Amino acid sequence: MSLADYLAKNYLTADSKAEKKSKKRKRKDGSQPGLVITDDDALGWAPKLKDGDDEDTPLNVTSTSAEFRKTKKNNWQTIGAPAPSSADQAAADAIIASAAAETSARNDADEDAPVVDDTGAKMESGAHAGLQSADQVTAQLKRKQEAERKRFLSDTAEQSGQGKETIYRDASGRIINIAMKRAEARKKAEEEAAATAAQIEAQKGDVQRAERTKRKEALKEAKFMPVARFADDVDMNEELKERDRWNDPAAQFLTKKKGGKSVTGKPLYSGAFMPNRYGIRPGHRWDGVDRGNGFEKEYFAARNRRRDLKQLEHDWQMDE
Repeated sequence: MSLADYLAKNYLTADSKAEKKSKKRKRKDGSQPGLVITDDDALGWAPKLKDGDDEDTPLNVTSTSAEFRKTKKNNWQTIGAPAPSSADQAAADAIIASAAAETSARNDADEDAPVVDDTGAKMESGAHAGLQSADQVTAQLKRKQEAERKRFLSDTAEQSGQGKETIYRDASGRIINIAMKRAEARKKAEEEAAATAAQIEAQKGDVQRAERTKRKEALKEAKFMPVARFADDVDMNEELKERDRWNDPAAQFLTKKKGGKSVTGKPLYSGAFMPNRYGIRPGHRWDGVDRGNGFEKEYFAARNRRRDLKQLEHDWQMDE
């Protein structure tokens, strides 16, 4: 049955009214009212052309069936699967259709893939040795990748080594104990830091180290000292008495002499010596010979000269 016959049978209805003759123009007896399809073409809608009609003129397909126009019953029939009744059904159908499409595409890809002969020598990449096409080499590489991926996914944590500690080796292949190496590196860093601190400490003098120790002891004792210190404080008075002042006029009347020991506890020279900028007394082994270049003597002479000139200028201004 052609498409035109199917449409005419299921969707078109013949006009049952009597034919009305036109007063102005007479019709031929062979004409039929309604839609007439005489050409069984691919679409089923092209009517047969008359002798005087042109093939390029537009075709008009009309229906003058009164019953077809006035009918209230839906004569259209659904062909194929019915539409889904809900959104969930539509989503499920879409998922099923996509899965079927993927399966069909996979089957088509497997069918289109070139035939690979597994017999023969294989290279490390997975391809066979010898002359072959690019498609065959690509298929062999893809097959090896898929096999490796399946094996990787199927391996357990014990087989894949997941969660295990990394093993390090040296150039000779021996296993390196990371914990021991870290301990050795930490010990070496501590030794280097101690050596650097000792070198910095060695650059300081004995007096500086003794003063630093004395300050630390004073800070410890300050925790138990009262907030207010008065003139009768014994510790404060002893500290003030022990201070040596070069311009003290009553120093010669003191009957109690300080012991001839330095801050570090070593004995000092008890005789006369050339003064210096730092007030350092010579040791008890000094033979009394000044082996300096005379800078200290010139320094004190220049300082005294500047002080004398300043005093003379002040006196002259006061005389005027």
